[in-house]
Amino acid sequence: MALAIATVYSMRDDERGSLVPDPAARAQAGDIDGPSVVIDPNRYVWKNPTWQGRPWHETVLYELHAGALGGFKGVRQHLPYLAELGVTAIELMPVSEFPGARNWGYDGVLPYAVEASYGSPDEMKELIDEAHSHGLMVFLDVVYNHFGPDGNYLANYAGAFFREDLVTPWGPSIDFRQPMVRRYFIDNALMWLEEYRLDGLRFDAVHAISEKDFLIELAETIRARIAPERHIHLVLENEGNTASLLSTDQFTAQWNDDWHNVMHVLLTGEQEGYYSDFVDNATPRLARCLSEGFIFQGDTSRHGHSRGEPSAHLPPTAFVAFLQNHDQTGNRALGERLSVLTDAESLAAATVLLLLSPMVPLLFMGEEWGSKRPFLFFTEHNEELAQAVREGRRAEFADFSAFLDEKSREQIPDPNALTTFEASIPDFDVRETSSYAACLARYRTLLKLRHRHIVPRLKAP
Repeated sequence: MALAIATVYSMRDDERGSLVPDPAARAQAGDIDGPSVVIDPNRYVWKNPTWQGRPWHETVLYELHAGALGGFKGVRQHLPYLAELGVTAIELMPVSEFPGARNWGYDGVLPYAVEASYGSPDEMKELIDEAHSHGLMVFLDVVYNHFGPDGNYLANYAGAFFREDLVTPWGPSIDFRQPMVRRYFIDNALMWLEEYRLDGLRFDAVHAISEKDFLIELAETIRARIAPERHIHLVLENEGNTASLLSTDQFTAQWNDDWHNVMHVLLTGEQEGYYSDFVDNATPRLARCLSEGFIFQGDTSRHGHSRGEPSAHLPPTAFVAFLQNHDQTGNRALGERLSVLTDAESLAAATVLLLLSPMVPLLFMGEEWGSKRPFLFFTEHNEELAQAVREGRRAEFADFSAFLDEKSREQIPDPNALTTFEASIPDFDVRETSSYAACLARYRTLLKLRHRHIVPRLKAP
């Protein structure tokens, strides 16, 4: 039986104690400011206790947002379809407790607690268990580089958790120089892999973690703790293109933003923002990417910054390639997908390159039938914070040619509006209709070809 509790901490000698959630709670009774729930993490009885995962070279990732699919129970309904499509792994956007019930998940403040609006810890385990029954791995995106702006009570009673001398785009930097801070996040990763039997983790924006040796300690601890017969895959998002992190047996792969960015330029002709670094010699850059992994391997960008390390020695499976994902779609002002940004023939050709490349491909929910529904940035904050996010979101695009005047920026959807979330729900019901069936058939065919002809050749690339 679950028990709801809240813990009292003394914030300062001259203040009364404040009720705050347990920072390592497995669940909340309500939202981030409600009582924490004590649960038995071993209560769930696994139907597939002998599942050991799948080798990395077999991976075809499918990124999805659990909330947009109706929570953990809603995601379960789509598992047979995804297995038939040719996907071998689903990747969940972050599921840790965040403010409200609508959020991408990167505003999480309780890393150990499962978002209550998605379901209970046991319901998440049921999803993972059923995915394994279909031969699907389950990956989770975890955020160790920052906490969200609302509900981070750690700052009130554990000030040493954060640095005053270093600020990230999301606020004060987490102080990974502190052993207890490292342990907090390492234990979190182990929880997901052991208690939830996840097959892999994707570590968000590790370039924002100042102590790079923490990443090594994290990976080494996981590898030492998890039985070697289990296939556990650790994937990075890292703007730094630090190839040396992929040169050992610790981290499996990295999301290859270079691949996406140069492909996006070739498909759309867009040149603003970070795409400007990929405009010159786009086709030779793509060739370098296909043959060597990263495009930026210590090269200097148009903005005068050098980044990256040589990557040609790495196998192609060290890179996750994608045409779309939550960031590249949702961080557009209007959340447009490639299906409305480029012509169908060009997108079909790019899809062939994605799915038959030796890099590990990632699909974003709805991509496979050419959905034209946007994926927008959405939140459910209190009104004060909602207004700040609304204004910040519009200011972010003030230098883009399509949003130079205030009136045009007012057309950017309000992140806090329910309609913004509802517009982002994928239209699964249309995928077999005449307008979309040919696109879906193409993905099915290409994935069959990949599993038949490409995957066997990746065992020892």
